[in-house]
Amino acid sequence: MPTPTKGRRLGGSPAHQRHMLANLATALFEHGKITTTEARARRLRPVAERLITFAKRGDLHARRQVLTTVTDRDVVHKMFEEIGPSFSARDGGYTRITKIGPRKGDNAPLAVIELVSEEAEVRTRRRRTRRPQPAAPAAPAGRPRRGKAAEAEAPAEEPVEAADSVDEAEADSEAVADTEEPDDEVEDVEDSVEDADEDDDAESDDEAEGDDEKPKDA
Repeated sequence: MPTPTKGRRLGGSPAHQRHMLANLATALFEHGKITTTEARARRLRPVAERLITFAKRGDLHARRQVLTTVTDRDVVHKMFEEIGPSFSARDGGYTRITKIGPRKGDNAPLAVIELVSEEAEVRTRRRRTRRPQPAAPAAPAGRPRRGKAAEAEAPAEEPVEAADSVDEAEADSEAVADTEEPDDEVEDVEDSVEDADEDDDAESDDEAEGDDEKPKDA
């Protein structure tokens, strides 16, 4: 039995209330719905739903727990064979209470408590979409950011720049090679100049010898 609620009891003693709720639960499972006062229906709902939960389990211990409240074995058999499996897809809310107005004579509010016969809809759980977070406020100009914030703000280096640097290095090496080649040409020019100087010296020596020989013939 659930924990007794605060306030007046339905019967004269706790045992009277316990037996009254057991009889109401037995009638509910036997007929499917009963008409009683609204106060009794509200007290009966948690008791009936707890018994249906035992019937859904279906093991021997659950059957013995139900027999402590519902003493009619035919009703218990119906609970475990029909009522329990019919609520296998439902996690709760096995009963429904409907108000039908006051009772004639004492004007007590009446209600109908019945077992829910509709099949539960299988609902898929939806994942919550994350809301876009607002952008972080810009840091003041005088205080540079440090740590993770600075790494997040630093732009990623593009691989294109690395390729450009490689191309520039190759171009510089080619330019250096081109500048080194004219040295050979300079050496060739110097050799030709030296050869021309030697030829001039040889010609001047021949002319000098010719001049020296002419006066002797005269």
